[in-house]
Amino acid sequence: MEQTIEDPPTSAVLLDHCHFSQVIFNSVEKFYVPGGDITCYYTLTQHFIPRRKDWIGIFRVGWKTTREYYTFMWITLPVDLNNISAKQEVQFKAYYLPKDDEYYQFCYVDQDGVVRGASIPFQFRPENEEDLLVVTTQGEVEEIEQQNKELCKENQELKDSCVSLQKQNSDMQAELQRKQEELETLQSINKKLEQKVQEQKDYWETELLHLKEQNQKVSSENEKMGITVDQLQAQLSTQEKEMEKLVQGAQDKTEQLEHLKKENGQLFLSLTEQREHQKKLEQTVEEMKHKESAAAKKQQELTDENFDLSRRLGENKIIYDTLQREKERIEKENDFLKKENHRLLNYMGLDYDSLPYQVPTSDQEGAEQNPGLVYGNPYSGIQESSSPSLLSIKKCPICESDFADGFCDHILEQQWIQTLCLKCPICNKVFPEREKQIFEDHVFCHSL
Repeated sequence: MEQTIEDPPTSAVLLDHCHFSQVIFNSVEKFYVPGGDITCYYTLTQHFIPRRKDWIGIFRVGWKTTREYYTFMWITLPVDLNNISAKQEVQFKAYYLPKDDEYYQFCYVDQDGVVRGASIPFQFRPENEEDLLVVTTQGEVEEIEQQNKELCKENQELKDSCVSLQKQNSDMQAELQRKQEELETLQSINKKLEQKVQEQKDYWETELLHLKEQNQKVSSENEKMGITVDQLQAQLSTQEKEMEKLVQGAQDKTEQLEHLKKENGQLFLSLTEQREHQKKLEQTVEEMKHKESAAAKKQQELTDENFDLSRRLGENKIIYDTLQREKERIEKENDFLKKENHRLLNYMGLDYDSLPYQVPTSDQEGAEQNPGLVYGNPYSGIQESSSPSLLSIKKCPICESDFADGFCDHILEQQWIQTLCLKCPICNKVFPEREKQIFEDHVFCHSL
């Protein structure tokens, strides 16, 4: 027989309990040539649903139970369970096929060990055994020897398996002996309980006889005391009823003991199933914990990345706002210079349109002279001969003092302070240059 890691599910169900019409075998030959693989084709009926542990076995004709299979193969579940009527197939390897010429048949057995279909009988023999001339070459001899070695090896494996089964049988015998001892112990306990019940019953009967004797004595001695006799008879009747109740209670206790034994067996089976289910649940919880930790790690990475992007977005926004304010400041400064230019020209009595230069169109020249002014230097186009003393005189916006060299102490001091300080473009708060990190954190807080 074929040796597999896992034996197929079988049962001791007889042929009368099988349903051979639920699986139909197709294209079954009357005989198959030995030494080659064979393919078994079958079709599932509409009302039969295959399961993962179903299998197809090769049985010798005359088998009684599904445990008498010669070899078997697990079935392959259909890809589309809605179209199970399509033809299915399994392949048996030549090495595991029978070597005799007995009649065999395919049988489909479900995972409960119930036969769902059987094929017509067939044999393993050549097409025309009478006309065959056997010619054996050296290679075939070596192949036969190799097969003999494999068969010997398989025989040894079967012997080892037989030894293992014998050991299992001895273990089962020991377990059976232990169960029998437990049963004998329970029977002994039950016998002791019955003896106690019998002793109690005998005691009650003795007490009853004693009470009857006392009653007779009291009746003979106190014939005139009829009332007392009636009371004693009523008491005797009550005691008899109590005795009957006690006897019935003892019988009920015995029945409860049997019922508890049965419930104990059922609870043991249920406990085993619950332990297996608990192990599966623990494995599932462990897998979920691994998945949850991986998801949390991924979420943390995304959170860090999102925080970094938010910080960069805030910094870019701050830079954009800073540049926007700088642009507005420059535009205001440019407007102020244009107004100041007009004022100075009006003060000198010159017309702005009659000047020999065009300020708006001389971007390159103005940029070369003073790159800090958008419209160029408005004083560069004026001739030095026209009031040079007025053009060269400027006023300080802080102390309003005149200076001709283009620099004032207040302006130089203010520019030097600005170079050593950092000013927030949002709230105009000033930080020393050595506190650059504090300044950057302060500006970043405005974006939160």
